[in-house]
Amino acid sequence: MKKGFLILLFFLSLAAFSQNEQLAQNYFDRGEFEKALSVYDDVIKKQPYNYQAFQKMIACCQQLQQYEKAEKLLLERIEKLKQDNLYVELGYNYQLQKNQTKADKYYQIALDKIKENPNTVYGIAATFEQKVLVEKAIQAYELGKAGNPSFNFDYQLALLQGQLGNTDLMIEKLLDFSFANQGNLPLVQNQLTRFMNEDAQETFNSQLRKALLLRTQKNQDIFWNQFLSWFFVQQKDYSKAFTQEKAIFKRSPDNFYNFINLAKLAIDEDETVVATDILNFILQNTQDLELQLQAHHQLVYMEMNKATSKEYPAVKDKLDVLVKKYGVTPYSIDLQILQAHFYGFYLKDFNGAKAILERAMTFPIGKYQMAAIKEELADLLLLNEKFNQSIIYYGQIEDDLKNDELGHDASFKMAKASYYKGDFDWAQKQFKVLKSSSSQLIANDALELFLLISDNTVEDSTQVALKKFAKADFLKFQNKTAEALQQFQTILKEHKGQSIEDETLLKIGQLYEQQNDYQNALNQYQQLLEQQKESIYTDEALFFSAELYRKHFKDDEKAKALYEKVIFNHQDSIYFVEARQYYRKLRGDTNL
Repeated sequence: MKKGFLILLFFLSLAAFSQNEQLAQNYFDRGEFEKALSVYDDVIKKQPYNYQAFQKMIACCQQLQQYEKAEKLLLERIEKLKQDNLYVELGYNYQLQKNQTKADKYYQIALDKIKENPNTVYGIAATFEQKVLVEKAIQAYELGKAGNPSFNFDYQLALLQGQLGNTDLMIEKLLDFSFANQGNLPLVQNQLTRFMNEDAQETFNSQLRKALLLRTQKNQDIFWNQFLSWFFVQQKDYSKAFTQEKAIFKRSPDNFYNFINLAKLAIDEDETVVATDILNFILQNTQDLELQLQAHHQLVYMEMNKATSKEYPAVKDKLDVLVKKYGVTPYSIDLQILQAHFYGFYLKDFNGAKAILERAMTFPIGKYQMAAIKEELADLLLLNEKFNQSIIYYGQIEDDLKNDELGHDASFKMAKASYYKGDFDWAQKQFKVLKSSSSQLIANDALELFLLISDNTVEDSTQVALKKFAKADFLKFQNKTAEALQQFQTILKEHKGQSIEDETLLKIGQLYEQQNDYQNALNQYQQLLEQQKESIYTDEALFFSAELYRKHFKDDEKAKALYEKVIFNHQDSIYFVEARQYYRKLRGDTNL
């Protein structure tokens, strides 16, 4: 009993200390440094080895310009605990008093301590970094390496050189570090991505590309080809990435999955020629049935999306032949789902598509494959206006995969099914939650639908225009392009000047694009930009217009001007990164 009481007392004491420290931090954050200093003083008396609280206490003294008190506390702690990094704190205390001579004296003492014991480099260098004394931090790390050659501070030194603007040195050190510590490659690439994205003049990208090319020439290790392939993927230059992957394949012919991933990225960017080349390369060079299935799946998927109604029979025959060739088994589930999708959404053969999916559900498969089948079946039921049945299947996926991307996607589709159905109140509640989704795409789409319902309910409590819009949007989902177009055009005529107009113009533009009527699509986007200057869809209209000029009208100057507007006026846009990359290419940054 007594032991239990002592344990309870111990934890209560810890909680009290934690609360005191939090109180002090709150005072500090509000700029009430005298109160914070008083509480930190109590914390240190009870927890003399609490270094974080001690640092905050010194910072309070310095904010209150009590430099002598700060110095006294630092010297006492150095004497008592022999913490050599506190010499940096002492130097900084003098620097705040504009006494650089004394500051440099203590900084040098700290550096000399590294010479005496290289292990002290960690604390001393980190304190220099904390005080943004970048050159001193570099000196500290260099001294540590000199004292113990087994230390590797290339990563830390690289980031410090980057802070000084020495990006060429930063690149060299990061590349050295990544080669020596290949398990930390993602860490390095994350840092490089930050600089690549912030590089307005392409200087950094040019330096990185040059450094990687030199290393692929001097060193035959495929690590550098893989790194260069990654670089080209970041630039969305999938053709050059493919060249690097083929070079890797010649020396290491076992891994085809990079080719599959690269092809998918190219497909997502509508780079169908490159994607087709990659997928055909896979089919020509592997006997692996799973890889063949994936390659065929992607090739038919591209063909299906581009096919006209006259070409549907040929696509159907291709799918049927592939399913027959690889068998109706758990291994060909993705191909069967694609076949069902084509039957349902393109051939309008609801019963045929449903039969394919129901047969697939009888196989012994994992929860992710089952979720993919159920999602396609739910889409198919929704296509045929069986709203409640589709919502049940979406709900099952949501329950089975709560914290997974497939689960979040099912949640969004369930909310959208209610929106199509006209149950705007329930849909609105779901979109309100989903607009905070971790998936940027789902969050963006949920926000747009949330605002669509809100704006058009406030303006018209009877939701007349909203009901018509949801009906037209559902026709678009059903792949009834002509009917959807007609419905949206009717909304434009009957609700001109209302808040529904900008969304309607955007939808009409997208439908014209589906019909390959690019001039009419452009006209809708231009109308939106001219008439709806405050629209939340402005960034989309700008980006879609730029894409039309770049891809179909081959007018790079007009495309560049529109991408530029996205970059400078819509930095929070989901299209910002893509717009910047295409803008740089069109600007003439050929060193990508």
